[in-house]
Amino acid sequence: MERLTVAETQPKRVHSVLFVCAMNAVRSPMAEAIARHYFGKSIYVQSAGVRKGEPNAFMVAALDEIGIDGSKHRPRTLHELEEWEGLNFDLIISLSPEAHHAALELTRTVAAEVEYWPTPDPTLVQGTREQVLDAYRNVRDGLSYRIRLRLRQGSEPQRPNEAEGS
Repeated sequence: MERLTVAETQPKRVHSVLFVCAMNAVRSPMAEAIARHYFGKSIYVQSAGVRKGEPNAFMVAALDEIGIDGSKHRPRTLHELEEWEGLNFDLIISLSPEAHHAALELTRTVAAEVEYWPTPDPTLVQGTREQVLDAYRNVRDGLSYRIRLRLRQGSEPQRPNEAEGS
């Protein structure tokens, strides 16, 4: 029976990650902001959407509750990101079915590992402001947990004040 070494069973260190969702308005920019918050400049992080959405105030509010500023985010598409800087990422994390399909298509021309993290779309939740915000908080907390778990492999997460440069 063949035994795998510890290095073979753990994901390789990620130097750059791209988060992709449908419109780059909620899930992927939230993931981008969280990853930057915890990993600072030790991992290059970007986000994009299959289509271009509109800035989302609930996304900004949910991040603000945990001390992360998401107010400067402007949605962009994969095509725009490719034109501006290329798509040279170690890891592409897709957060919606449509984004996963687009990420897999990218692997025809880009050498990147693709992971699919099915993430609910909080924009579909209806109810009071608090009920809607709770849906965004759930997405935020789920992404935060997965990002810290996945990206810390071979990279120490920075304490929040180090990531902010203070």
